[in-house]
Amino acid sequence: MSKPKRSPEDFAAEIRAHLDLESDDLKASGLNEQEARRQAHLAFGSPALTQERLYLHQRVAWLDNLRRDLSFATRTFARNPGFTLTVILTLALAIGANTAIFSLVNALLLKNLPYPHPDRLATLYARYTGVPNAVADGDPINLDGQHWEQLRDSVPSLISAIDNGMTSGINLQSQASPSSPASGQHTQYLHATRVSARYFEVLEIPLYLGRAFTLDEDRPSGPPVAILSYNLWRTTFNADPSILGRTVLLKGVAHTIIGVLPDTPTPLNADIYTALQPSRQGEGGGTNFGAIVRLRDHATWQQADAELNRAWVARAANVRSHNPNATVTFFATPLQRAEVGDLRPKVLVLQLAAGFILLIACANLAGLTLVRTLRRTSEFATRLALGASRGQILRQLWIENLLLALTGGLISIAVGYLALRGLLTLLPENFLPAAAVPTASIPLDLTVLAFTLLTALATSILFGMLPALTTRKIDLRSSIAARSGSGHSSLRLRQALIAGEVALTVVLLAAAGLLIRTLIHLETMPPGFNPTGIMTAKASLDDARFHDPAAFQKFVSASTLAMRQIPGVQNSGMGLSLPYERALNNNIALRDGSQSGREILSAMVYASPGYFETLQVPLLAGRTFTDADTATGQPVAIINQTFATKFLKDQNPIGHYLGKNRLIIGVVGDVAAFPALESLDVPLGTEETLYIPAFQVEASGLTLVHTWFQPSWLVRTDPARTNPAHPTSNLTAQMQHALASVDPNLPFSGFYSMSDLLARRLATQRVEVALLSTMASLALLLSALGIFALVANLVAQRTREIGIRIALGSTIRQAMLNIGQSGLLASAAGLFIGLALCAVALRALHSVLYGIGVYDLPTLAAVFLTLAVVILLASTLPTLRIAPIDPAQTLREE
Repeated sequence: MSKPKRSPEDFAAEIRAHLDLESDDLKASGLNEQEARRQAHLAFGSPALTQERLYLHQRVAWLDNLRRDLSFATRTFARNPGFTLTVILTLALAIGANTAIFSLVNALLLKNLPYPHPDRLATLYARYTGVPNAVADGDPINLDGQHWEQLRDSVPSLISAIDNGMTSGINLQSQASPSSPASGQHTQYLHATRVSARYFEVLEIPLYLGRAFTLDEDRPSGPPVAILSYNLWRTTFNADPSILGRTVLLKGVAHTIIGVLPDTPTPLNADIYTALQPSRQGEGGGTNFGAIVRLRDHATWQQADAELNRAWVARAANVRSHNPNATVTFFATPLQRAEVGDLRPKVLVLQLAAGFILLIACANLAGLTLVRTLRRTSEFATRLALGASRGQILRQLWIENLLLALTGGLISIAVGYLALRGLLTLLPENFLPAAAVPTASIPLDLTVLAFTLLTALATSILFGMLPALTTRKIDLRSSIAARSGSGHSSLRLRQALIAGEVALTVVLLAAAGLLIRTLIHLETMPPGFNPTGIMTAKASLDDARFHDPAAFQKFVSASTLAMRQIPGVQNSGMGLSLPYERALNNNIALRDGSQSGREILSAMVYASPGYFETLQVPLLAGRTFTDADTATGQPVAIINQTFATKFLKDQNPIGHYLGKNRLIIGVVGDVAAFPALESLDVPLGTEETLYIPAFQVEASGLTLVHTWFQPSWLVRTDPARTNPAHPTSNLTAQMQHALASVDPNLPFSGFYSMSDLLARRLATQRVEVALLSTMASLALLLSALGIFALVANLVAQRTREIGIRIALGSTIRQAMLNIGQSGLLASAAGLFIGLALCAVALRALHSVLYGIGVYDLPTLAAVFLTLAVVILLASTLPTLRIAPIDPAQTLREE
């Protein structure tokens, strides 16, 4: 038993008293006072040296006490392996879950972008409200060509650049390099994007080789030049140092390579970059340009904001002149926040859910350690009786809790790493922004490890606080005499902890249930076509060879005919987009009817003959497209049922005209798609859609739409003529061969079944369901263990009492009910508290729920029944240990 630490003042006073007594004795022997004090000091030695020895002794004693406490804690845990493993594994799972999610939060929200001075980078948006036919009224939108010219020429506080806002697929044909003649010529599908001059200057990315685009190259009809990504230069061009000046075919046009980027991601992270060459026409006529700006040195954001307002005030006034109720605002968003976008609230919700798991674990462990502390009451009382202080008892408990927490924290690093790797494999391709997460895998860096350590320390405080406080109420006499037991106050405390963790579990289960119900609703939504037996393939037609409508028609006709000749294929077709995908937004005027002259915004899809027949979309009226619907014939269109209901209600659509003279010849059923007209937040639904013949698209339209979209070829196979075990075996190779027979230099970029397209559309929802369901299941498991442990400990502590009750006439059933009700009552209270919390907490999920309400009764009922069954089992199973209790043996022990 260690002694209380002595203060330096007390020890100095003791030294003085000792010297005074020694001097008095020497004076009594005949020495004078001066000589007596000298002799006393000589005999005692240096007081300062003596005090230093005390300091060193106490410091060594503190370290020795710490070593003893750690050794005692280790031996204690070794004698209780069940308790030790339960605590460590619970902590490892809870802290590991938080570590994995925090790694994602750290990479997305806390880490700076990999560019110099990222706080000076921003993106610019416009917001239109009250403007008819505006896409996503009130949502941030990109800039158009006029916006860009005003930004470039009238805002000197900013270094500005724009891009086309997306990466698109193109085909690259490269010749053999002089340094590697064996490489030959080959065609490769790449992800490309177009950026303006100064784009890399804004990001402050110095090129690895060559130079960036000049202003002359970025003007309309400027010379075609390209910049390679580092990875493309290294893989496709074998890191050829003489690559500058080489010519490659992009989109069927010869481009000169003028630069190579370093191994640094850009916000678009393409394989190859070409000059945007923006204007106010074509692409620049709509809000299709993403703007990125850097604040110049010695400029302020307030100064830039004033310049922006002056530059765009005329544009805002022009919009209001046509729409008096409209408002137009322009605003900047930090690039870090813009890159993360909609992921920010989602990862924060996941972090909150992981925090709930940690709180549930702490409540669980607090209950376990409280029971363990109460069982050690006699031990603590004995130590107090032998001279230990209450501070030493508390220190011992804190060291034990800290040792458990740190051990669990160390194991949680491995758990968090494995959980993070599993999380990253769940995420769909391009789910994480390349600039915000510059590496393919998110590391467990020092920030994450520091978070894990702090979390472990916090848990040691959280679950160790309540048990430590109970030691302050230990009564020596009664504690030493008592065998074991716990008071009503400690039972109520444990019940309160159980109620709290059950309440949090209800919230997590309800949130997971709502997301599951949403996913089921989306996956079971009527597709509007027959998805069985369809295989699709995409290819980039952003190529000069297909800008001519006659050449395009010849190519489409030949390629779809070649697809139909594949053995086992019933039909084939080709379209700009497919069900489950986003379609092109297009403005068109109603020519006649009750809304004649009104300009509307709808989805638009060009389709070849056979498109509707291959998909088996129901034809409700009129006819579908034929080979006669060409550029020389009557312009025609097919509308879907939503279009007819919304714009031609109570009329027969057949025979009505749209635009200049486009005749409606048919009405088809709605198909499930990405409804981008109303909001970009809804993953799947129906929207008004206009279909036009692929052979009637003008040259300018072909050039524009193929910049944004890769059209799809689709075939329907005959189940009787395909291998049931492998229905797509050789089909993709045969489709590529059929395309190559028409154009050998055009590769397909990918093959997809309709289930693949649906999975890609709902990938985010599936990830959310998987993660939140896992956390809810873990919370349910921890809550069940907590209830089980509460009742099991009550059975163990009250065995003598139960035996006596049975001996006095109580039945085993009554004893089981008496013990089990402690867990049942606490859990039932937590269940109803959790349902009350759901009324507030579930509102946060409103924006991610589709087809169901926030307070979905079937979901809440399922959560209630699931928890009720788990609570009943966790409260009942431990009471089965009451049955073997022998009352006679209990009375003999008494």
